[in-house]
Amino acid sequence: MTQPAFSRRVRALETWIGVPLFDRGSHRIALTPAGLQFEPVAQDILRRLYQVRQEARDAQALASSLRFVSTFALSLTFFPAWMLKLEETMILGPVELIADNMQACEKIMLGGQAQFLLCHSHAAASHKLDPQEFVSTPIGQDVLMPLTASSDDGTPQFSLPGTSDDPVPHLAYSERSGIGRILAAVRAREAPPVWLKPVFTSHLAIALKTMVGQGRGVGWIPASLAADDLVPKGGLVRAGDARWDVAVEIRLFRERARQSERAEDFWAALTRESGPQ
Repeated sequence: MTQPAFSRRVRALETWIGVPLFDRGSHRIALTPAGLQFEPVAQDILRRLYQVRQEARDAQALASSLRFVSTFALSLTFFPAWMLKLEETMILGPVELIADNMQACEKIMLGGQAQFLLCHSHAAASHKLDPQEFVSTPIGQDVLMPLTASSDDGTPQFSLPGTSDDPVPHLAYSERSGIGRILAAVRAREAPPVWLKPVFTSHLAIALKTMVGQGRGVGWIPASLAADDLVPKGGLVRAGDARWDVAVEIRLFRERARQSERAEDFWAALTRESGPQ
């Protein structure tokens, strides 16, 4: 913009407001008291304009693509193979994936920033997606297995259930983790007694699996994530038998309200056989 054009815009703004915004009486141009009053408001208006412009662009992108949000573990293990399988029977077009912990995934869904949520699910565990507003369908199965590092002779370094005097070092999930919610709910209702001593906490299943492999303790790791690390391929073994396994579903959630045509076509094709639950 040239200087004369800039000056005309400033004068037009002052005419619209009805007061001078700049003190032109000195060698250095400064804001008048009215200008100082208006400056933060103008900055806020600009921020909001840029924000709503980005939101409009995001809305357009959401309408033309399939946007998924997934927990970290499933984004690494389940999602890529699932996409390949789906592409055998349907044309997906542009796909976007956001990976985060379950707490953040719920926030993204509640904020309308994604069309679908991929996560582990169990009937005993709660989530923040109101069934009156969201619907889901099962698309896979998984098992949370108690794993530990293998000793040189192939036996587990730590074994369940432990005792009150000698609890098992536990690599635990934080409250932000969906798997952590599931394990807490199952233990409270139906799991056999076990004595655990938390020594490390994370919302990342892959971080817990790494710590398990280092011999730090026992962690409940999804079979989908740990399959290649179990003996004889890797160095992980069960810390207990199937009594301590937790069978879980892999579910896809969506909002009940109608979404873009592409999202609706995808959901219809996906649920044609089993139907939403």
